[in-house]
Amino acid sequence: MSQENIRNFSIIAHIDHGKSTLADRLLEMTNTIDKKKMMPQFLDSMDLEREKGITIKLKAIRMNYDFEGKDYILNLVDTPGHVDFSYEVSRSLEAVEGTILLVDATQGIQAQTLANLELAKKQNLKIIPVINKIDSPIAKVEESVEELATLLDILPEEIIKISAKDGTNVKQVLETVIREVPPPKESLIKDFRALIFDSEYDSFKGVIAYVRVVDGEISNGEKIELMATKALAEVKELGYLNPTYSAQQKIKAGDIGYIATGIKEPGKVTAGDTIIKLQNINTKGTVEPLPGYQEPKSMVFASLYPENPDDFDNLKVALSKLKLSDPALVFEQEMKEALGRGFNCGFLGTLHIEIISERLEREFGLTLVISTPSVVYKVFNQKEKEIFIYSASDWPDQSTIRKMEEPWVSLEVVAPINYIGKLMEILKGLKGDYIETNYLTPERAIVVFETPLRGIIANLYEKIKTASQGYASMNYKVIGYRPAKLVKMEILIAGKKEEAFSKIVAEDEAYAEGKRVVEKLKDVLPKQMFSVALQAVVGGKIIARETIKAYMKDVAGYLYGGDITRKNKLRDKQKKGKKLMKSKGSVNVPTKAFLEVFRA
Repeated sequence: MSQENIRNFSIIAHIDHGKSTLADRLLEMTNTIDKKKMMPQFLDSMDLEREKGITIKLKAIRMNYDFEGKDYILNLVDTPGHVDFSYEVSRSLEAVEGTILLVDATQGIQAQTLANLELAKKQNLKIIPVINKIDSPIAKVEESVEELATLLDILPEEIIKISAKDGTNVKQVLETVIREVPPPKESLIKDFRALIFDSEYDSFKGVIAYVRVVDGEISNGEKIELMATKALAEVKELGYLNPTYSAQQKIKAGDIGYIATGIKEPGKVTAGDTIIKLQNINTKGTVEPLPGYQEPKSMVFASLYPENPDDFDNLKVALSKLKLSDPALVFEQEMKEALGRGFNCGFLGTLHIEIISERLEREFGLTLVISTPSVVYKVFNQKEKEIFIYSASDWPDQSTIRKMEEPWVSLEVVAPINYIGKLMEILKGLKGDYIETNYLTPERAIVVFETPLRGIIANLYEKIKTASQGYASMNYKVIGYRPAKLVKMEILIAGKKEEAFSKIVAEDEAYAEGKRVVEKLKDVLPKQMFSVALQAVVGGKIIARETIKAYMKDVAGYLYGGDITRKNKLRDKQKKGKKLMKSKGSVNVPTKAFLEVFRA
């Protein structure tokens, strides 16, 4: 089939705007999936995606459709909608020429929709505006159409109104994609080049790369090279995704498909890399790599430790396999006395942490201890040397620090105007700077704030959703580092420092945070035979304290009658024993206590 009849497109939307439901209808309409095998959220193959009702991983699927007497190939790349997975969206948009911009008529345009729209505009993609859920009794169709028309500077008639649930007007969306999304412009006569936009691991076929073929063609069994990692391989299998692997003899320019590389080391295959045919000595260096992707910058870090120290190697393998399909995950080995060997991992946000940890538990059977998320700070010492701080253990002596900086973000919150008052109270608590309020319509506005990133990762998403009864949404992007006043807070248990509980906090929040941690520890630590002091310390000064009382036992309870001195002798002996235990004893902190404090 000629390239003229290929359409590569994606769907971008906010969480829960019906993206996966629309994808289901398209699969049904093109008879890609047998009706007996069809189930809701077909492309959301992970149990986790179904349970949470969100798309986590981008997916690609090939559909065939007959339109006006011609056969068309439609390659759909499904994308996530949460702010933490915007990197997945950017990768999928690199592989297509057009996108359906889907907006929920009951909620209107949301913050992440605006962010994804910006990404699509940067790629010069053809944007097809669609309003969904017109069948809902609470749908505000006309307001949503007006918002979208104003945003895209188009006529309201150009917006398609659908119900993905009922299938209303979905055929119109499919035919608009065929009419308006341009076919691929790649060349069949140039040397073969393919962009890897995703990959997964198969124990028989090795790493399977999902690719967009940009130039030329490749056949099964040919030798290939991955340009970034210089890895060499032989094509074990290639083909299309519709929906499972459909093996072919060759794939060519304009196609979206897969290449099974046979490579068994996950680190050698990375999203954004270019696959080429193995060049001979004469042509070496003549093929240019594709632009690929901007590397995702992990801004939130947390430590992952196996609850069972024997699972360390399993955790290492599991993280390597997850990184294949999630390049935004970074990790390096670290060791903590209290927890043993583990990994300091970089994420794009707190939902990203939650998803990765749940996948590790479900897909690999690992039970984990997860530290409190923290952001990357910068400190400059007296010699002006810049040091990046990924965890409290990296924090240098306070006397050597000349200045400190922390990452700031530009935060956009989209909400109905009747919730703006409540939301402003939450945003002011972030200790940032109010920038402006823009009105999408008379009923809805975008509030722009600049604020430290550490405030965002402290459950801000949940707070905003709760305050607005679910109607508000947020999006943020890092705008750089700004001066900060920070201190390292340490926790002493029975006089012994527990490094795992150390954390970097804002100077003016140290007391409140120290009090919170010691109070939580008092609740979760088991009682000992002696009293245990719990102390929060900053720079050698105790800022908060709690005490776990000792077990009480009446050692003289079995005596009756006689002289009181007999009882006093036993009680004095008990006091001396407890004093000795207190001076020599240590408290073994159970793993459950770490988890409880980190989750609080």
